[in-house]
Formats: sequence, structure tokens, C-alpha cells
Amino acid sequence: MTDAIRHALFGSDGKLRFVWRAVIFYFFGEYVVFPALEWLYELAARSFGIPDSLNAAAVGFGEFRNFFTALICTGLFALYERRRIDSYGLQLGAALKSPTFEGAAVGIAECGLVAAGMMALGGMHVHGLALSGAALLIMPLAWLAACISVGLAEEFWFRAYFQQTLWKSIGFWPSSIAIALIFAAEHYFYKQGENIWDVISIVSFSLLASYSIRRTGTLWFAVGYHAAFDFMQLFVIGTPNGSAIPVGRLLDVTFTGPAWLTGGVLGTEASFLDYPALALAWLFVWWRYRANPAFEPK
Repeated sequence: MTDAIRHALFGSDGKLRFVWRAVIFYFFGEYVVFPALEWLYELAARSFGIPDSLNAAAVGFGEFRNFFTALICTGLFALYERRRIDSYGLQLGAALKSPTFEGAAVGIAECGLVAAGMMALGGMHVHGLALSGAALLIMPLAWLAACISVGLAEEFWFRAYFQQTLWKSIGFWPSSIAIALIFAAEHYFYKQGENIWDVISIVSFSLLASYSIRRTGTLWFAVGYHAAFDFMQLFVIGTPNGSAIPVGRLLDVTFTGPAWLTGGVLGTEASFLDYPALALAWLFVWWRYRANPAFEPK
């Protein structure tokens, strides 16, 4: 290995440079670990008889692949760096502290504002509850567990080790923009019915999740925010997502009107009403945590 190549790959401490750690983390997880776990998901789906639809069990089990992919890849690099696996923004002791619940409140408020706007403009009509009997007790818990899995798994994968390591290499905003574009691309290419309006919301959502780390020093705000927003849109409101209708949703709802108002087959996150709601979420995070020193990863 020539000196130039060695210098490009390794720092003065003899360890792999942060940018290459981030690149290896992502590609190893995305193209080796995640596909290798596919058989486990399919086995679990068959064993438990999970239907192929937008239901809580399918969402929850599907996110286990993301979680274990992040866990394996983060664990390997944590060993390499001689750090705790939860030291990249998801400290276990901070899981039930205020940032998590404040993030959840922001997610509920944002999605709730979009729903209220759709109802006011005649795009959303609530006819009552879609659940009854035991399902009123079971479905909220099932969807809550599924959406917590979404928030935890996706934030762990995108904005824990990956975000912090890329951040240490190219800076906060460049790393946040790169991750937002990757996050949006994965939705755009793998989610049915995806369009540019939803991508705008997804990029803004991702940047806000990253910004919350900068202001709070933890990823738990983003986990709460992500989980609560999905719980509201998939279970409480029951908007379509990727052309699929959530099974076991709380409200009996119909949506009428143009896609710019209802989000069409993509639901609340693709509604134009989500843009001002997202702006308010940004404003809240800035205002609430403005006195905090800007976090820098170790």
C-alpha cells in the first residue's frame, strides 16, 4: 500500500478515517446484513401467519430487520472504537426522559394539525370509530408497539452511528443533508406511489430529526417524534401509506378532494398542509432548546 493510499484511508492514529467508517457502515448494512436477515423476516411472517398488508404485525416485524441491521453494524464499529453500543445518541438511561416525550408531542401535534386542516377544508370526513370490542384494546397497543419499532429502528440506523461518524468527517449540515437524501431515496424507490411532494416532507422530516440531535444532544427526541407521527397517521387517522390502507385503524374515515390536500395514496405526509406544520415543528425545536450548547459528537 502506497503512502498516499494509506494516508487517504487511515488517520494519524492509524485507524480508518471517519468517512470510510461511515461508508462501510452503510453499505455493509444495506447490502450484506439487511439482505441476510430477509430469511428471518420471511420465516417469522410465515410462522406467525402475518398477512401481507399494512398491519401492525407486518410493520413491527419488518422494522426488526432495520433494528438488527443497525445493532449488528453499530456493535462492530463500537468494538472497533472501544465504545458502548448506546453511546451514539441512544443512551439507554435517557430513553424515558423529557426529549422523548417532547418529540412524541411534536409528532402528535404536527399530524393532528394536518388532519384538522383537512377536515376544515372538506378533505377528511370522520364517520366514527372503525374498531369495537376487544380490538379497541388490542389495536392501539399493537400499533403503538409497531410505530415505536419504526421510530427506534430507523433512527438507530440512519442517525446514530451513521450520522455521528459522517458528521465528524464532513460536518453537521453536510452529513444531515446527505442522510436526508439517502433517507428520501430509500422511500422514493421502495414505496409505492411515492412523489416529489412526499419527498419534500421526508427530507424536511429527516433534517429536523438531525437538527434535534444538534440541539438536544440525544437521538431520543427524534425517536419519539418519528414514532408518534407514524402512530397518528397510520393508526389514529388511518391515512393511506404507499397506496395501502392501514388495517386496524382507529377512525372510520374517508378522504375526498385533491391530492395536494389529502396526500392522495401517500396520506398526511404528502399533504401540502404538512409543510406549515413541519415549519412549526422546526420553530418549536429551535425555541425549546435554543439555550442548549450545540452538541458535537465525540
